[in-house]
Amino acid sequence: MSDATTRVADSADNWVDSRAPLWSRPYLRLSRLDRPIGSWLLLMPCWWSAALAAGVAHDVSPLPLIVVLFFVGAFAMRGAGCTWNDITDRDLDGRVERTRSRPIPAGQVTVTQAAVFLAVQALAGLVVLLQFNRFAVATGVASLLIVAVYPFMKRITYWPQVVLGLAFSWGALMGFAVMFGRIDTVALVLYAGSIAWVIGYDTIYAHQDAEDDALIGIKSTALLFGDRTRPALALFYGLAVVLIGVALRLAGAHWPAWIGLAVFAAHLVWQIVRIEIGNPGLCLKIFKSNRDAGLLLFAGLLADALLRSAA
Repeated sequence: MSDATTRVADSADNWVDSRAPLWSRPYLRLSRLDRPIGSWLLLMPCWWSAALAAGVAHDVSPLPLIVVLFFVGAFAMRGAGCTWNDITDRDLDGRVERTRSRPIPAGQVTVTQAAVFLAVQALAGLVVLLQFNRFAVATGVASLLIVAVYPFMKRITYWPQVVLGLAFSWGALMGFAVMFGRIDTVALVLYAGSIAWVIGYDTIYAHQDAEDDALIGIKSTALLFGDRTRPALALFYGLAVVLIGVALRLAGAHWPAWIGLAVFAAHLVWQIVRIEIGNPGLCLKIFKSNRDAGLLLFAGLLADALLRSAA
């Protein structure tokens, strides 16, 4: 096996490589805890939905616990999803410069060890999910089908980012499922807006691997859009803002939520202006900045929920 001190190519200056016990590092890398940005991005629609649902209910009392459980669940399930992705993509990852140092192709863990670790993470996610009502549990379990098929989509379509959007935006449904035991139109529109957001930011992410992907036959919206990426981002980010705005309108949101959406939109405009698809380092930086964009929107939704709850 490869030395566990060997770092993943696109992950630097993180606590896993510098402070985690050597035996744990390959597993923490499998779960992407050396670069948790994906967990944050999975979490954002969960928090948006929870805050918006609390505003609709005029009751923020359940929100602190829901926020904490969503946080734990997002990190556990994103880790499980990434481990599954690495298992299915182990041969492809070995042919791409940025991913060949991941634990499985680098020989730091076996496929069997990774599968056991996948089961442990999924069990942790299930424990979190079981804290909610039966409808929310069923809703959460339903997402697993999308997670399972996602790694195979880049082999057959230039739109794998759509499937990723379906998976990473699932939390937009979960807040309403947890709060109300149902999925309202508001949640469905929020879900659609989040999908458009994911397509945009993952297109930016995919530009890091565009050359290698083209050589080995992997498909992505980055390759599909190419030099037209900036107008494509404008389309999908614009659609995200409009749909989230419709969700806010349907939910009867007040001014703090609209300020949050406006700042979120301004951040997305900055990304579109700043993007240089030939600069992988900048693409990664802009991709990671979406956590901040999501937190800005969440702050507005949370302030709105607090305002409405106090009224």
